Amino acid sequence: MTSPETRTAQEQAELRLRRMELAISLLLRSGVIACLALVIFGTILTFLHHPGYVHSADALQRLASPHAAFPHTLSEVMAGLRAWKGQAFVTAGLMLLIATPIMRVAVSILAFLYQRDRTFVVVTTVVLAILLLSFAIGSA
Repeated sequence: MTSPETRTAQEQAELRLRRMELAISLLLRSGVIACLALVIFGTILTFLHHPGYVHSADALQRLASPHAAFPHTLSEVMAGLRAWKGQAFVTAGLMLLIATPIMRVAVSILAFLYQRDRTFVVVTTVVLAILLLSFAIGSA
């Protein structure tokens, strides 16, 4: 194996690219696994707090209705997490699922900076700005 000093510039660039691909892959996998864990935990917690959902179709229908008492804002989610409400854990998991690809775009900016690819830094920064703007407009 060659030492870092004797590697060619091409080999070093390929090594940097591989490291960044692995970091992005780890981010995406971790985000999905954490989301799944939160949703499963929240579902179990909901059924533990409300055992009637298991036996009553009407109670379960109320839980699944559009008017169910799920938290709709970040502050409601945080309050629900502190109170150990299952619906808040499910909502947090879904929020994490939405945030994971956005975090991937942000990490990609760092990856392109690391690779010194200014064109893709600019393009990816614009994409991230558009994503964040769409969330800001959507919540307004």
